[in-house]
Amino acid sequence: MSFKFEKLIIWQDSMTFGEKIFAFSKTFPDDEKFNLTSQIRRAVDSVALNIAEGSVLQSNAEFRKFLGYSIRSISEVVTCLYKAKNRRYITEEPFTALYNESFKIMNHIIAFRNKLD
Repeated sequence: MSFKFEKLIIWQDSMTFGEKIFAFSKTFPDDEKFNLTSQIRRAVDSVALNIAEGSVLQSNAEFRKFLGYSIRSISEVVTCLYKAKNRRYITEEPFTALYNESFKIMNHIIAFRNKLD
């Protein structure tokens, strides 16, 4: 037995990405604990959470709405990455890798959403 969302590549990828962001955010200064660290973690967790929530007992229209929330959460993660870069918590190379992964996941979610009725 498994939940429907567990089979979705977009959910699997967003779960993996969430752990990368969590590990990366551990390097933020302590004074960011209740600000940027918390914000980026909540945003990245929201991506997978909304995919899961939207996939269970929802119409396709409702699922599309939850996928939209996931897409917006990825945009929030990217903005947090820019904040971290501007504050010099991240260098260009890891920023670019996380940015590119964000972009890839966002596009996969959009493509999946477009295939729903």
